[in-house]
Amino acid sequence: MARTVADQLWEMLANAGVRRCYGIVGDALNPVTDALRRSGRVEFTHVRHEEYGAFAAAAEAQLTGRPVAVCGAAGPGAAHLVNGLIDAKHESAPVIAIAGDVTRATMDTDALQELNPYHFFQPASLYTARVVAASQARAVFQTAVTTALLEHGPVVISLPSDVARAAAKPGWAETHAPRVDPAPPRPHEQDLAAMAEIINSANAVTVFAGYGVKGAAAEVAAFADLVQAPVVFTLRGKQFVEGTTRNAVGMTGLLGWGGAPGALHQADLVVLLGCDFPYTDYLPDAVPAIQVDKSPAHIGRRMPVSLGVVGDVGGTLRGLLPRLRVKTDGAHLARHLAETERWRSRLRGCAAASAGRTPIRPEHLAAVISELAAEDAIFTVDTGTPCLWAARHIQGTGKRRIIGSLSWSSMASAAPYGFGAALAEPDRQVIALCGDGGFTMLGLGDLITQVRYGARVVNVVFNNQQLDFVNIEQREAGYPLFGADLPNPDLAGVATALGAHGIRVTDPAAVRGAVRDALAFQDGPVVLDVVVGVASDRTHGAVLSPM
Repeated sequence: MARTVADQLWEMLANAGVRRCYGIVGDALNPVTDALRRSGRVEFTHVRHEEYGAFAAAAEAQLTGRPVAVCGAAGPGAAHLVNGLIDAKHESAPVIAIAGDVTRATMDTDALQELNPYHFFQPASLYTARVVAASQARAVFQTAVTTALLEHGPVVISLPSDVARAAAKPGWAETHAPRVDPAPPRPHEQDLAAMAEIINSANAVTVFAGYGVKGAAAEVAAFADLVQAPVVFTLRGKQFVEGTTRNAVGMTGLLGWGGAPGALHQADLVVLLGCDFPYTDYLPDAVPAIQVDKSPAHIGRRMPVSLGVVGDVGGTLRGLLPRLRVKTDGAHLARHLAETERWRSRLRGCAAASAGRTPIRPEHLAAVISELAAEDAIFTVDTGTPCLWAARHIQGTGKRRIIGSLSWSSMASAAPYGFGAALAEPDRQVIALCGDGGFTMLGLGDLITQVRYGARVVNVVFNNQQLDFVNIEQREAGYPLFGADLPNPDLAGVATALGAHGIRVTDPAAVRGAVRDALAFQDGPVVLDVVVGVASDRTHGAVLSPM
Protein backbone atom coordinates (compact mmCIF):
# COMPACT_ATOMS: atom_id res chain seq x y z
CA MET A 1 0.00 0.00 0.00
CA ALA A 2 1.37 3.40 -0.98
CA ARG A 3 2.18 5.77 1.87
CA THR A 4 -0.63 8.27 2.33
CA VAL A 5 -0.67 11.78 3.72
CA ALA A 6 -2.20 10.33 6.90
CA ASP A 7 0.71 7.88 7.17
CA GLN A 8 3.06 10.79 6.74
CA LEU A 9 1.30 12.67 9.53
CA TRP A 10 1.75 9.93 12.13
CA GLU A 11 5.31 9.19 11.06
CA MET A 12 6.26 12.81 11.57
CA LEU A 13 4.34 13.19 14.84
CA ALA A 14 5.91 10.03 16.24
CA ASN A 15 9.35 11.29 15.24
CA ALA A 16 8.54 14.52 17.09
CA GLY A 17 7.89 12.63 20.32
CA VAL A 18 4.11 12.14 20.22
CA ARG A 19 3.26 8.92 22.07
CA ARG A 20 -0.48 9.27 22.56
CA CYS A 21 -3.56 10.61 20.77
CA TYR A 22 -6.81 11.18 22.65
CA GLY A 23 -10.04 11.48 20.72
CA ILE A 24 -13.08 10.00 18.99
CA VAL A 25 -12.92 8.37 15.56
CA GLY A 26 -15.45 8.78 12.76
CA ASP A 27 -16.36 9.89 9.21
CA ALA A 28 -13.82 12.50 8.06
CA LEU A 29 -11.20 11.12 10.45
CA ASN A 30 -11.43 7.50 9.31
CA PRO A 31 -8.39 7.65 6.97
CA VAL A 32 -6.42 9.39 9.72
CA THR A 33 -7.26 6.92 12.47
CA ASP A 34 -6.73 3.95 10.15
CA ALA A 35 -3.22 5.23 9.46
CA LEU A 36 -2.68 5.61 13.21
CA ARG A 37 -3.72 1.96 13.64
CA ARG A 38 -1.26 0.83 10.99
CA SER A 39 1.54 2.93 12.40
CA GLY A 40 1.61 1.30 15.82
CA ARG A 41 3.88 4.04 17.17
CA VAL A 42 1.22 6.28 18.74
CA GLU A 43 -1.27 4.89 21.26
CA PHE A 44 -4.90 5.85 20.69
CA THR A 45 -6.93 6.62 23.81
CA HIS A 46 -10.64 6.63 23.06
CA VAL A 47 -12.56 9.16 25.17
CA ARG A 48 -16.30 9.81 25.33
CA HIS A 49 -16.04 13.55 24.75
CA GLU A 50 -13.48 15.43 22.70
CA GLU A 51 -13.24 18.24 25.27
CA TYR A 52 -12.28 15.67 27.90
CA GLY A 53 -9.58 14.41 25.55
CA ALA A 54 -8.22 17.91 25.00
CA PHE A 55 -7.95 18.56 28.74
CA ALA A 56 -6.31 15.16 29.28
CA ALA A 57 -3.83 15.87 26.50
CA ALA A 58 -2.99 19.22 28.09
CA ALA A 59 -2.28 17.56 31.44
CA GLU A 60 -0.05 14.91 29.90
CA ALA A 61 1.83 17.51 27.88
CA GLN A 62 2.41 19.68 30.96
CA LEU A 63 3.73 16.80 33.04
CA THR A 64 5.95 15.18 30.41
CA GLY A 65 6.98 18.14 28.26
CA ARG A 66 6.28 16.00 25.19
CA PRO A 67 3.75 16.93 22.52
CA VAL A 68 0.44 15.08 22.83
CA ALA A 69 -2.15 14.68 20.08
CA VAL A 70 -5.93 14.92 20.25
CA CYS A 71 -8.41 14.47 17.42
CA GLY A 72 -11.99 15.34 16.60
CA ALA A 73 -14.05 14.61 13.49
CA ALA A 74 -15.30 17.31 11.13
CA GLY A 75 -17.57 20.04 12.43
CA PRO A 76 -19.08 19.16 15.84
CA GLY A 77 -16.25 16.83 16.84
CA ALA A 78 -13.63 19.47 16.11
CA ALA A 79 -15.78 22.13 17.81
CA HIS A 80 -15.75 20.11 21.03
CA LEU A 81 -11.95 20.45 21.17
CA VAL A 82 -11.84 24.21 21.40
CA ASN A 83 -12.29 24.78 25.15
CA GLY A 84 -9.54 22.33 26.07
CA LEU A 85 -7.26 23.87 23.44
CA ILE A 86 -7.80 27.37 24.78
CA ASP A 87 -6.88 25.99 28.20
CA ALA A 88 -3.74 24.38 26.72
CA LYS A 89 -2.82 27.74 25.21
CA HIS A 90 -3.08 29.47 28.58
CA GLU A 91 -1.21 26.69 30.37
CA SER A 92 1.54 26.51 27.69
CA ALA A 93 0.90 22.85 26.86
CA PRO A 94 2.19 21.50 23.49
CA VAL A 95 -1.00 19.86 22.20
CA ILE A 96 -1.36 18.95 18.51
CA ALA A 97 -5.03 18.83 17.47
CA ILE A 98 -6.06 16.98 14.32
CA ALA A 99 -9.43 18.17 13.10
CA GLY A 100 -11.42 16.34 10.48
CA ASP A 101 -12.58 18.46 7.54
CA VAL A 102 -14.96 18.29 4.61
CA THR A 103 -13.57 17.23 1.23
CA ARG A 104 -11.96 19.85 -0.96
CA ALA A 105 -14.76 19.66 -3.52
CA THR A 106 -17.33 20.75 -0.95
CA MET A 107 -15.37 23.50 0.79
CA ASP A 108 -17.09 26.90 0.94
CA THR A 109 -20.45 25.44 -0.10
CA ASP A 110 -21.98 25.30 3.38
CA ALA A 111 -21.47 21.55 3.31
CA LEU A 112 -22.67 19.40 6.17
CA GLN A 113 -20.30 19.83 9.15
CA GLU A 114 -18.17 22.41 7.33
CA LEU A 115 -16.18 24.59 9.70
CA ASN A 116 -13.70 27.29 8.78
CA PRO A 117 -10.71 26.25 10.92
CA TYR A 118 -8.90 29.58 10.58
CA HIS A 119 -11.76 31.56 12.10
CA PHE A 120 -12.96 28.99 14.59
CA PHE A 121 -9.63 28.03 16.15
CA GLN A 122 -8.06 31.48 16.09
CA PRO A 123 -8.34 32.07 19.89
CA ALA A 124 -7.31 28.50 20.70
CA SER A 125 -4.30 27.82 18.50
CA LEU A 126 -0.82 29.23 17.98
CA TYR A 127 -0.84 27.87 14.43
CA THR A 128 -3.76 26.63 12.35
CA ALA A 129 -3.40 25.07 8.89
CA ARG A 130 -5.79 23.46 6.42
CA VAL A 131 -4.06 20.81 4.32
CA VAL A 132 -5.53 21.06 0.82
CA ALA A 133 -2.81 19.22 -1.14
CA ALA A 134 -0.39 16.37 -0.52
CA SER A 135 2.46 18.61 -1.64
CA GLN A 136 1.70 20.95 1.24
CA ALA A 137 1.48 18.32 3.97
CA ARG A 138 5.12 17.96 5.02
CA ALA A 139 5.59 21.70 5.50
CA VAL A 140 2.38 22.00 7.51
CA PHE A 141 3.17 19.05 9.75
CA GLN A 142 6.71 20.32 10.38
CA THR A 143 5.49 23.83 11.18
CA ALA A 144 2.88 22.46 13.57
CA VAL A 145 5.47 20.38 15.44
CA THR A 146 7.95 23.23 15.66
CA THR A 147 5.35 25.72 16.85
CA ALA A 148 3.90 23.41 19.51
CA LEU A 149 7.32 22.53 20.93
CA LEU A 150 9.17 25.82 20.74
CA GLU A 151 6.27 28.17 21.45
CA HIS A 152 4.80 25.83 24.09
CA GLY A 153 1.17 25.69 23.10
CA PRO A 154 -1.56 24.08 20.99
CA VAL A 155 -1.71 23.90 17.19
CA VAL A 156 -4.43 22.67 14.85
CA ILE A 157 -4.08 20.63 11.65
CA SER A 158 -7.32 20.54 9.67
CA LEU A 159 -7.15 17.52 7.37
CA PRO A 160 -9.86 16.73 4.78
CA SER A 161 -10.51 13.02 4.33
CA ASP A 162 -9.69 13.04 0.60
CA VAL A 163 -6.30 14.64 1.28
CA ALA A 164 -5.62 12.21 4.14
CA ARG A 165 -6.19 9.28 1.72
CA ALA A 166 -4.03 10.78 -1.03
CA ALA A 167 -0.55 9.44 -1.78
CA ALA A 168 2.16 11.30 0.08
CA LYS A 169 4.52 13.30 -2.07
CA PRO A 170 7.46 11.06 -3.10
CA GLY A 171 10.77 11.78 -1.47
CA TRP A 172 9.45 13.56 1.57
CA ALA A 173 12.13 13.88 4.22
CA GLU A 174 11.78 12.23 7.60
CA THR A 175 11.43 15.08 10.05
CA HIS A 176 12.50 15.06 13.68
CA ALA A 177 11.58 17.30 16.55
CA PRO A 178 13.48 20.57 16.87
CA ARG A 179 15.50 21.29 19.99
CA VAL A 180 12.89 21.56 22.74
CA ASP A 181 14.95 23.33 25.41
CA PRO A 182 16.74 26.29 23.88
CA ALA A 183 18.97 28.28 26.19
CA PRO A 184 16.78 30.49 28.38
CA PRO A 185 17.08 34.22 27.82
CA ARG A 186 19.86 35.81 29.83
CA PRO A 187 19.46 39.25 31.39
CA HIS A 188 21.72 42.05 30.25
CA GLU A 189 24.57 42.90 32.57
CA GLN A 190 23.27 46.46 32.98
CA ASP A 191 19.91 45.03 34.08
CA LEU A 192 21.59 42.90 36.75
CA ALA A 193 23.53 45.94 37.94
CA ALA A 194 20.36 48.03 38.03
CA MET A 195 18.48 45.31 39.91
CA ALA A 196 21.21 45.09 42.51
CA GLU A 197 21.28 48.84 42.99
CA ILE A 198 17.49 49.07 43.48
CA ILE A 199 17.32 46.05 45.81
CA ASN A 200 20.32 47.14 47.87
CA SER A 201 18.66 50.54 48.40
CA ALA A 202 15.31 49.10 49.51
CA ASN A 203 14.44 48.48 53.13
CA ALA A 204 11.40 46.19 52.85
CA VAL A 205 11.52 43.82 49.87
CA THR A 206 8.73 41.36 48.99
CA VAL A 207 8.94 38.58 46.39
CA PHE A 208 5.89 37.66 44.32
CA ALA A 209 6.54 34.25 42.73
CA GLY A 210 4.54 32.69 39.89
CA TYR A 211 4.74 29.65 37.66
CA GLY A 212 7.93 30.99 36.11
CA VAL A 213 9.92 30.00 39.21
CA LYS A 214 9.60 26.35 38.18
CA GLY A 215 13.08 24.84 38.45
CA ALA A 216 14.38 27.79 40.45
CA ALA A 217 13.05 27.09 43.96
CA ALA A 218 16.52 26.99 45.49
CA GLU A 219 17.50 30.32 43.95
CA VAL A 220 14.25 31.95 45.11
CA ALA A 221 14.82 30.69 48.66
CA ALA A 222 18.42 31.93 48.67
CA PHE A 223 17.41 35.35 47.35
CA ALA A 224 14.60 35.70 49.88
CA ASP A 225 16.92 34.75 52.77
CA LEU A 226 19.61 37.19 51.63
CA VAL A 227 17.29 40.21 51.43
CA GLN A 228 14.93 39.21 54.28
CA ALA A 229 11.98 39.07 51.90
CA PRO A 230 8.61 37.43 52.48
CA VAL A 231 7.61 35.30 49.48
CA VAL A 232 4.06 35.64 48.17
CA PHE A 233 3.01 33.07 45.55
CA THR A 234 0.27 32.53 43.00
CA LEU A 235 -1.74 29.30 42.88
CA ARG A 236 0.38 28.17 39.91
CA GLY A 237 3.53 29.09 41.83
CA LYS A 238 2.46 27.46 45.11
CA GLN A 239 3.68 24.02 44.06
CA PHE A 240 7.25 25.26 43.63
CA VAL A 241 7.53 27.72 46.53
CA GLU A 242 5.49 26.45 49.45
CA GLY A 243 7.56 23.84 51.21
CA THR A 244 10.86 25.00 49.69
CA THR A 245 11.33 28.37 51.41
CA ARG A 246 10.81 29.26 55.06
CA ASN A 247 9.82 32.77 53.93
CA ALA A 248 6.55 31.75 52.23
CA VAL A 249 3.64 33.95 53.37
CA GLY A 250 0.71 32.68 51.33
CA MET A 251 -1.41 34.13 48.54
CA THR A 252 -3.30 37.29 47.71
CA GLY A 253 -6.52 37.61 45.74
CA LEU A 254 -9.93 36.05 46.25
CA LEU A 255 -8.31 32.73 47.21
CA GLY A 256 -5.76 34.47 49.37
CA TRP A 257 -4.60 33.81 52.89
CA GLY A 258 -1.66 34.49 55.17
CA GLY A 259 0.51 37.56 55.35
CA ALA A 260 0.59 37.95 51.56
CA PRO A 261 -1.63 41.05 51.13
CA GLY A 262 0.24 43.00 53.79
CA ALA A 263 3.61 41.83 52.48
CA LEU A 264 2.77 43.29 49.06
CA HIS A 265 1.14 46.52 50.16
CA GLN A 266 3.56 47.35 52.99
CA ALA A 267 6.75 46.74 50.98
CA ASP A 268 8.85 49.49 49.51
CA LEU A 269 9.89 47.17 46.66
CA VAL A 270 8.12 44.19 45.09
CA VAL A 271 10.19 41.76 43.00
CA LEU A 272 7.96 39.76 40.65
CA LEU A 273 9.60 36.50 39.61
CA GLY A 274 7.96 34.63 36.73
CA CYS A 275 4.66 36.09 37.88
CA ASP A 276 1.80 37.24 35.64
CA PHE A 277 -0.93 37.54 38.30
CA PRO A 278 -4.03 38.83 36.47
CA TYR A 279 -6.13 40.14 39.37
CA THR A 280 -4.81 43.67 39.41
CA ASP A 281 -7.25 44.92 42.07
CA TYR A 282 -5.18 43.02 44.63
CA LEU A 283 -1.83 44.49 43.57
CA PRO A 284 -0.35 47.61 45.19
CA ASP A 285 -0.78 50.83 43.24
CA ALA A 286 2.18 52.84 44.45
CA VAL A 287 4.91 50.36 45.40
CA PRO A 288 7.94 50.27 43.06
CA ALA A 289 8.46 46.93 41.36
CA ILE A 290 11.05 44.91 39.47
CA GLN A 291 9.77 42.17 37.19
CA VAL A 292 11.76 39.18 35.87
CA ASP A 293 10.12 37.05 33.17
CA LYS A 294 11.12 34.97 30.15
CA SER A 295 8.28 36.54 28.17
CA PRO A 296 8.79 40.20 27.25
CA ALA A 297 5.01 40.55 26.80
CA HIS A 298 4.48 39.95 30.52
CA ILE A 299 6.68 42.81 31.64
CA GLY A 300 4.64 45.63 33.15
CA ARG A 301 1.23 44.50 31.96
CA ARG A 302 -0.25 43.86 35.43
CA MET A 303 1.39 46.69 37.41
CA PRO A 304 3.88 49.45 36.63
CA VAL A 305 7.50 48.42 37.03
CA SER A 306 10.61 50.44 37.70
CA LEU A 307 12.70 47.84 35.91
CA GLY A 308 11.73 44.98 33.63
CA VAL A 309 14.24 42.18 33.10
CA VAL A 310 13.80 39.60 30.37
CA GLY A 311 15.41 36.41 31.61
CA ASP A 312 15.04 33.01 33.16
CA VAL A 313 14.34 33.34 36.89
CA GLY A 314 16.99 30.84 38.01
CA GLY A 315 19.72 32.24 35.79
CA THR A 316 18.84 35.82 36.65
CA LEU A 317 18.99 35.19 40.39
CA ARG A 318 22.27 33.31 40.09
CA GLY A 319 23.75 36.31 38.33
CA LEU A 320 22.20 38.72 40.82
CA LEU A 321 23.03 37.13 44.18
CA PRO A 322 26.78 37.95 44.23
CA ARG A 323 25.92 41.64 43.66
CA LEU A 324 23.59 41.94 46.65
CA ARG A 325 24.34 43.08 50.18
CA VAL A 326 22.98 40.99 53.03
CA LYS A 327 20.05 42.72 54.72
CA THR A 328 19.99 42.49 58.50
CA ASP A 329 16.67 44.21 59.27
CA GLY A 330 14.17 41.35 59.38
CA ALA A 331 11.20 43.31 60.76
CA HIS A 332 9.25 43.29 57.48
CA LEU A 333 9.70 39.54 57.05
CA ALA A 334 8.99 38.74 60.69
CA ARG A 335 5.76 40.73 60.71
CA HIS A 336 4.28 38.90 57.74
CA LEU A 337 5.55 35.48 58.78
CA ALA A 338 3.77 36.03 62.09
CA GLU A 339 0.57 36.98 60.27
CA THR A 340 0.94 33.87 58.11
CA GLU A 341 1.28 31.67 61.17
CA ARG A 342 -1.86 33.23 62.64
CA TRP A 343 -3.66 32.35 59.40
CA ARG A 344 -2.29 28.82 59.41
CA SER A 345 -3.44 28.39 63.00
CA ARG A 346 -6.86 29.76 62.07
CA LEU A 347 -7.14 27.44 59.05
CA ARG A 348 -6.03 24.45 61.09
CA GLY A 349 -8.48 25.40 63.81
CA CYS A 350 -11.28 25.87 61.31
CA ALA A 351 -10.62 22.42 59.81
CA ALA A 352 -10.30 20.77 63.22
CA ALA A 353 -13.36 22.48 64.72
CA SER A 354 -15.47 21.39 61.78
CA ALA A 355 -14.29 17.76 61.97
CA GLY A 356 -17.44 16.64 63.79
CA ARG A 357 -19.96 18.85 62.03
CA THR A 358 -22.69 17.74 59.71
CA PRO A 359 -22.80 18.46 56.86
CA ILE A 360 -19.11 17.73 56.43
CA ARG A 361 -17.07 20.88 56.11
CA PRO A 362 -15.07 21.00 52.85
CA GLU A 363 -12.02 22.52 54.52
CA HIS A 364 -11.88 19.52 56.88
CA LEU A 365 -12.00 17.15 53.91
CA ALA A 366 -9.23 19.05 52.12
CA ALA A 367 -7.03 19.13 55.23
CA VAL A 368 -7.36 15.36 55.70
CA ILE A 369 -6.52 14.77 52.04
CA SER A 370 -3.42 16.94 52.33
CA GLU A 371 -2.32 15.09 55.47
CA LEU A 372 -2.74 11.60 53.97
CA ALA A 373 -1.67 12.21 50.37
CA ALA A 374 1.76 11.24 49.10
CA GLU A 375 4.58 13.76 49.31
CA ASP A 376 4.77 13.80 45.49
CA ALA A 377 1.05 13.51 44.73
CA ILE A 378 -0.39 15.24 41.67
CA PHE A 379 -3.47 17.32 42.46
CA THR A 380 -5.81 18.48 39.71
CA VAL A 381 -8.36 21.10 40.66
CA ASP A 382 -11.68 22.26 39.30
CA THR A 383 -12.43 25.93 38.96
CA GLY A 384 -14.44 27.20 41.92
CA THR A 385 -14.25 26.22 45.56
CA PRO A 386 -11.85 23.27 44.92
CA CYS A 387 -9.27 25.96 44.04
CA LEU A 388 -10.04 27.65 47.36
CA TRP A 389 -9.46 24.46 49.33
CA ALA A 390 -6.32 23.63 47.33
CA ALA A 391 -4.93 27.13 47.90
CA ARG A 392 -5.51 27.09 51.64
CA HIS A 393 -5.43 23.47 52.77
CA ILE A 394 -3.31 21.40 50.36
CA GLN A 395 0.19 21.82 51.70
CA GLY A 396 2.98 22.20 49.17
CA THR A 397 6.06 20.05 49.63
CA GLY A 398 8.13 21.09 46.63
CA LYS A 399 7.37 17.69 45.07
CA ARG A 400 3.60 17.88 44.78
CA ARG A 401 2.07 19.27 41.60
CA ILE A 402 -1.11 21.32 41.31
CA ILE A 403 -2.51 21.62 37.80
CA GLY A 404 -5.81 22.73 36.41
CA SER A 405 -7.41 25.42 34.33
CA LEU A 406 -5.70 28.03 36.47
CA SER A 407 -5.25 30.67 33.76
CA TRP A 408 -8.38 29.99 31.65
CA SER A 409 -10.61 29.03 34.60
CA SER A 410 -12.83 26.52 32.83
CA MET A 411 -15.27 24.36 34.74
CA ALA A 412 -14.95 20.58 34.60
CA SER A 413 -11.19 20.32 34.12
CA ALA A 414 -10.14 18.34 37.22
CA ALA A 415 -11.34 14.87 36.16
CA PRO A 416 -9.89 14.96 32.61
CA TYR A 417 -6.70 16.54 33.89
CA GLY A 418 -6.52 13.71 36.42
CA PHE A 419 -6.97 11.13 33.67
CA GLY A 420 -4.18 12.61 31.57
CA ALA A 421 -1.95 12.87 34.64
CA ALA A 422 -2.56 9.22 35.56
CA LEU A 423 -1.60 8.04 32.08
CA ALA A 424 1.46 10.30 32.02
CA GLU A 425 2.64 9.38 35.55
CA PRO A 426 1.14 5.94 36.36
CA ASP A 427 3.37 5.44 39.41
CA ARG A 428 2.31 8.65 41.13
CA GLN A 429 -0.78 9.30 43.20
CA VAL A 430 -3.30 11.43 41.28
CA ILE A 431 -6.06 13.22 43.17
CA ALA A 432 -8.70 15.18 41.26
CA LEU A 433 -10.43 17.76 43.47
CA CYS A 434 -13.76 18.05 41.68
CA GLY A 435 -16.71 20.33 42.19
CA ASP A 436 -19.98 18.50 41.82
CA GLY A 437 -20.90 20.84 38.96
CA GLY A 438 -17.68 20.14 37.09
CA PHE A 439 -17.75 16.41 37.74
CA THR A 440 -21.32 15.99 36.52
CA MET A 441 -20.67 18.29 33.55
CA LEU A 442 -17.75 16.37 32.04
CA GLY A 443 -16.18 13.92 34.47
CA LEU A 444 -19.06 11.52 34.99
CA GLY A 445 -19.51 10.44 31.37
CA ASP A 446 -15.81 9.83 30.86
CA LEU A 447 -15.53 8.02 34.17
CA ILE A 448 -16.23 5.06 31.87
CA THR A 449 -13.00 5.97 30.07
CA GLN A 450 -11.04 6.03 33.34
CA VAL A 451 -12.47 2.57 34.09
CA ARG A 452 -11.64 1.23 30.64
CA TYR A 453 -8.00 2.25 30.89
CA GLY A 454 -7.62 1.38 34.57
CA ALA A 455 -6.52 4.92 35.36
CA ARG A 456 -5.64 5.30 39.04
CA VAL A 457 -7.41 8.58 39.69
CA VAL A 458 -9.01 9.45 43.01
CA ASN A 459 -11.90 11.70 41.95
CA VAL A 460 -12.86 13.57 45.14
CA VAL A 461 -16.26 15.19 44.60
CA PHE A 462 -17.16 18.08 46.91
CA ASN A 463 -20.88 17.32 46.69
CA ASN A 464 -22.70 20.35 48.07
CA GLN A 465 -25.63 20.26 45.63
CA GLN A 466 -24.73 23.76 44.43
CA LEU A 467 -22.47 25.75 42.17
CA ASP A 468 -20.86 26.98 45.35
CA PHE A 469 -18.44 29.56 44.03
CA VAL A 470 -21.31 31.15 42.11
CA ASN A 471 -23.14 31.42 45.41
CA ILE A 472 -20.13 33.17 46.93
CA GLU A 473 -20.00 35.59 44.00
CA GLN A 474 -23.72 36.32 44.21
CA ARG A 475 -23.56 36.91 47.96
CA GLU A 476 -20.50 39.16 47.68
CA ALA A 477 -22.21 41.22 44.96
CA GLY A 478 -25.45 41.52 46.94
CA TYR A 479 -27.54 39.44 44.54
CA PRO A 480 -30.14 36.98 45.78
CA LEU A 481 -29.10 33.37 45.24
CA PHE A 482 -30.42 32.19 41.91
CA GLY A 483 -29.80 29.41 39.38
CA ALA A 484 -26.98 27.70 41.24
CA ASP A 485 -28.84 24.78 42.81
CA LEU A 486 -27.57 21.40 41.67
CA PRO A 487 -29.57 18.34 42.77
CA ASN A 488 -27.29 15.32 42.47
CA PRO A 489 -27.82 11.58 42.58
CA ASP A 490 -25.72 9.27 44.74
CA LEU A 491 -22.55 9.81 42.73
CA ALA A 492 -20.73 6.93 44.40
CA GLY A 493 -23.58 4.63 43.43
CA VAL A 494 -23.45 5.87 39.85
CA ALA A 495 -19.67 5.38 39.84
CA THR A 496 -20.04 1.83 41.09
CA ALA A 497 -22.58 1.10 38.35
CA LEU A 498 -20.05 2.40 35.80
CA GLY A 499 -17.34 0.07 37.09
CA ALA A 500 -15.37 2.46 39.32
CA HIS A 501 -14.84 2.12 43.05
CA GLY A 502 -17.47 4.37 44.63
CA ILE A 503 -17.28 5.60 48.23
CA ARG A 504 -19.99 7.87 49.63
CA VAL A 505 -19.42 9.81 52.84
CA THR A 506 -22.09 11.66 54.82
CA ASP A 507 -20.73 11.19 58.36
CA PRO A 508 -17.83 13.45 59.35
CA ALA A 509 -16.44 10.67 61.54
CA ALA A 510 -15.96 8.55 58.40
CA VAL A 511 -13.93 11.13 56.42
CA ARG A 512 -10.44 10.05 57.45
CA GLY A 513 -11.05 6.35 56.88
CA ALA A 514 -12.73 6.99 53.53
CA VAL A 515 -9.85 9.15 52.30
CA ARG A 516 -7.34 6.55 53.43
CA ASP A 517 -9.26 3.79 51.64
CA ALA A 518 -9.59 5.85 48.45
CA LEU A 519 -5.87 6.64 48.33
CA ALA A 520 -4.96 3.01 48.97
CA PHE A 521 -7.12 1.62 46.14
CA GLN A 522 -4.91 0.33 43.32
CA ASP A 523 -7.28 -1.26 40.79
CA GLY A 524 -8.52 1.73 38.85
CA PRO A 525 -10.44 4.95 39.43
CA VAL A 526 -12.19 5.91 42.65
CA VAL A 527 -15.06 8.33 43.11
CA LEU A 528 -15.02 9.66 46.67
CA ASP A 529 -18.44 11.32 46.87
CA VAL A 530 -18.44 13.50 49.98
CA VAL A 531 -21.61 15.36 50.93
CA VAL A 532 -20.28 18.69 52.17
CA GLY A 533 -21.67 22.00 53.31
CA VAL A 534 -21.41 25.14 51.23
CA ALA A 535 -18.44 27.48 51.48
CA SER A 536 -20.74 30.49 51.27
CA ASP A 537 -22.12 29.67 54.74
CA ARG A 538 -19.99 32.16 56.64
CA THR A 539 -21.37 31.05 59.99
CA HIS A 540 -18.72 28.35 60.02
CA GLY A 541 -15.91 30.72 59.08
CA ALA A 542 -15.16 28.78 55.90
CA VAL A 543 -14.66 31.81 53.66
CA LEU A 544 -11.99 34.12 55.01
CA SER A 545 -11.23 37.41 53.32
CA PRO A 546 -7.56 37.94 52.45
CA MET A 547 -7.87 41.70 52.85
